[in-house]
Amino acid sequence: MSKNIKIYIAVLVFILILILIGDYNKPKPIDWRPTYSVNDKIPFGLYVFDKEINGILKNQKVERIPDITPYEFLDSKYNEDSLIETYTVRGTFINISQQNNIDDQSIKEIMYFVSHGNNAFLSMTNFPKTLSDSLKFEYSSNLLQTENASVWMANKKVSPKIYKATTDISDYFTKIDTANTTVLGYEGNPKIKKNINFIKIPYKGGFFFLHTHPVAFTNYNLLKKDRYQYTENLLSYIPKGDVFWYTKSPNDENISGSPLRYILSQPALKWAWYLFLIGMLIFMLFNAKRKQRIVPILQPLSNLTIDFTKTIGNLYYQEGDHKNIIDKKIIYFLERIRTEYLIDTAKLDDEFIKKLHHKTGKDEKDIQELVFLINEYRNSYHANIEADLIRINNAIEKILH
Repeated sequence: MSKNIKIYIAVLVFILILILIGDYNKPKPIDWRPTYSVNDKIPFGLYVFDKEINGILKNQKVERIPDITPYEFLDSKYNEDSLIETYTVRGTFINISQQNNIDDQSIKEIMYFVSHGNNAFLSMTNFPKTLSDSLKFEYSSNLLQTENASVWMANKKVSPKIYKATTDISDYFTKIDTANTTVLGYEGNPKIKKNINFIKIPYKGGFFFLHTHPVAFTNYNLLKKDRYQYTENLLSYIPKGDVFWYTKSPNDENISGSPLRYILSQPALKWAWYLFLIGMLIFMLFNAKRKQRIVPILQPLSNLTIDFTKTIGNLYYQEGDHKNIIDKKIIYFLERIRTEYLIDTAKLDDEFIKKLHHKTGKDEKDIQELVFLINEYRNSYHANIEADLIRINNAIEKILH
């Protein structure tokens, strides 16, 4: 394992420890979503009611309908083969939800079910238009805050007690068919104004029980002191017999089938998973760079011509053949002048000096000195040939470098 990878892992572990320390004493935030789901233990779930409904509706069979629509359930119970077409089951259909979660086809089927001598108990804040038009009622909203809100039963024999509302209330019936509708409950402020929130309406062979305060069935309400008594009073109007409870919540349709569903549903596990993904992404980014092997440093090939020249020069010098060296240097110099500057070297006179001066830019006195030394070497005898070699070599170096 490379040093960089160890550093990345150490940083990720350090960040994870900081997150765990920060969340250790942090209280879990309360989920106030009104899910009305039997699986939710949050304040506005129906988990407690689901566990207690059999105790409240004693000696009554409660059948839950969690996965199919009311239409699919009731239609499967309808017998068309008998002489008298009717349902094979009898009892009360109930539904508790924040908003209407029943489709139009199912509402029509529920009404048909009630018309055959059965009942329906619906507690919601928004009723289907098909139902309100058929039963001739209207409802509205007028927010009343919790400190001024109460709920109570219309029939004092059922319960004379007034219960303080656990949440703000707003929905109530504004118009009913007084000739056929029975008022069963109220909400509001008993001393100032009361609004109808619970009614009973006959429909052909059965009855509809409609309630606008579904919060009464939630965990938050049932666990508040004596509020469960109000819920029991509401359900006491359900006739004896089987109960068919449509428990499917709109939120249930959004439940993911992913294997990570539980991890993503828990804040601590969710952030741990996200941190892992971020860490892996950082690791991949840093290690995605192309790793290239070290390129060896190759020494440039030596100039064998220069080495050869040095060798020959050293050989002449060691042999003491200074005259030959001077001749070779003069020949080499004049060859350079001819090939690089295209100057005729047959005569080393003033004309040669001027041309070489203009083309090389070297000092004219240095060029004159070199020409003088070459001509003097060629035309005279030299007693100290080694000194001549040094002088001519220095003069050539000034011109060529």
